[in-house]
Amino acid sequence: MAGISDPFAGRGPAAKAKLLLLGSPDFHFEKLINRARSLNIEHVSPFGLPRPEISRRAVSTAAEEVNLLTLMRRWFFTRKPDAGFVLSDFPATLLQAKVFDEWLEARDEAITAVFAGPGSPTAVVTHYCTLGLLEETSILADA
Repeated sequence: MAGISDPFAGRGPAAKAKLLLLGSPDFHFEKLINRARSLNIEHVSPFGLPRPEISRRAVSTAAEEVNLLTLMRRWFFTRKPDAGFVLSDFPATLLQAKVFDEWLEARDEAITAVFAGPGSPTAVVTHYCTLGLLEETSILADA
């Protein structure tokens, strides 16, 4: 039986949970990631996904954003739709959050919960708070 402070409690099958971790990782996020691993939920970060070869030319910020969205889109649309995940380091901007929402809508999926840690982008936190998905990080303390 799940504890009252369990971030997976009351959200349907834990193995299908879709969670976003915003901001820099702290010890609470590490506890959540360890719990997700015990449930065989995939932990994904754009920095851990294979990337195309790095060009020696300087890349603009806009080009970096496009490359990151392309990389994450490939991951999102090739995974099994009913599989859960813990996604960290993405979305990091409001544009990425809105694009991610469109991907979820295209596959008729929804995020289970969003947790904001220290250094979370204010615009992204506000976006998910407005959608009613932002959870208090205090429930991670005993996870």
